[in-house]
Amino acid sequence: MLSKNLDKAKGQYQIVAIDELVPKEHVVRSILNAIDFRFIYDEVKDLYCDDFGRPSIDPVVLFKMVLIQYMFGIRSMRQTVKEIEVNLAYRWFLGFDFYDTVPHFCTFSKNYERRFKDTDIFERIFNKILNEAVSCGFVNASSVFIDSTHIKANANKKKKVEELVKVETKKYKKLLEEEISEDRIQHDKKPFNNKDDDPNDNIKTITKSTTDPESGEFHKGEHEKLFAYSAHTACDKHNFILTATVTPANIHDSVVFDDVYNKVKTKFPEIENVVLDAGYKTPWICKQILDDERIPILPYKRPMTKKGYYKKYEYVYDKYYDHYVCPNGEILKYSTTNKDGYKEYKSNSKTCQHCEQREQCTQNKLFNKLITRHIWTNYLDEAEIIRHTPLWKELYPQRSETIERVFGDAKEKHGMRYTQLRGLKKVKMQVYLTFACMNLKKLAKWKKIRAEITSFIEKTSNSFTFFKKISFQN
Repeated sequence: MLSKNLDKAKGQYQIVAIDELVPKEHVVRSILNAIDFRFIYDEVKDLYCDDFGRPSIDPVVLFKMVLIQYMFGIRSMRQTVKEIEVNLAYRWFLGFDFYDTVPHFCTFSKNYERRFKDTDIFERIFNKILNEAVSCGFVNASSVFIDSTHIKANANKKKKVEELVKVETKKYKKLLEEEISEDRIQHDKKPFNNKDDDPNDNIKTITKSTTDPESGEFHKGEHEKLFAYSAHTACDKHNFILTATVTPANIHDSVVFDDVYNKVKTKFPEIENVVLDAGYKTPWICKQILDDERIPILPYKRPMTKKGYYKKYEYVYDKYYDHYVCPNGEILKYSTTNKDGYKEYKSNSKTCQHCEQREQCTQNKLFNKLITRHIWTNYLDEAEIIRHTPLWKELYPQRSETIERVFGDAKEKHGMRYTQLRGLKKVKMQVYLTFACMNLKKLAKWKKIRAEITSFIEKTSNSFTFFKKISFQN
């Protein structure tokens, strides 16, 4: 039967509570039950004046507004305010009634510039939500998954300039120099005088955006060249994000690993396994993890050898005599240890000159083959041994279900595929708030499930006790 609704209820008045109009299963209800947002007052109390100026907009309302933006993947604060004006669930979440005026969309940005810009308030909010999940026993940090994803910057990729910049000194440089000196002395070589290093060796040319100078040029695989930021992230087995660091996208993952790893191991000293992709397979990273008595879970990394040439693994290293043996049985003897920490092994040019397999080995004009071996290669070898254990086969495939899933959800559901903001600090704010929202949603869901299970067990227990009592009386 055809029925028609001729807008008969459009002008009617009804007495109704806003709480009754918010669906019982709406995510904002679970979130409010999961955490008490009044902790924000303590976090921001030093940023407000107690006895001077006009009354401010409630900071809890401000942060709840921006959480709504990143929770539901709304593209801007302007659009978020429009959504709050018409969405009863959002109004209820903020504590507004039907007629309360929603703050102007520029309110948060003004407060950011005047109060929050140079603080770590967003990281503290992220940590507070994470700590709540830890206290509930939801976080399992025995195995940590670390990776990065790029965030497309709000910058025109055609507006760029070339610029000379100074390369940052590696954090492990001093330790490496000491071990290089020891290795050279053992081989009767003179240690390097590092004071005589050419300062121009630490200068490189980069492409810089004129729209957002703090972003970095990103190019990987089939991706087009663009300006972006990188969110270096660690998560646990249950996809709770444990920490994050934001950098320009032209900084390699292995360079930022130290910051991420140190932050996460400080928070969670119980870490046993660190799961990484091939981009982190460097001697220093393996050394760091193994020296901490933890297990690095790293994949196979194919050799970067040209097609048609012998692979490096086809040259056998003899640890006892400290030399390599080529596929033709000739010896490559130790020559020197360079400033980058690589031992150099060279073949005899007179022998190689008449070798039938030389074209598959080298095209060196001096007819000798050079192979390098880092002084920390034994740590890489140990990581390679771990790759063949059942533990590796159990944990490494979980990357697709953990850290990759985190990045997928952040981009598809929370708007982190690109940023409308400019500047490293603002992008860092977006990343921390996005990850805080993701942890908050999972925390709310798991708390709700736990409450339902507890309620069911109590009801079942009470029913069992009642029937047992009746049976005993009979």
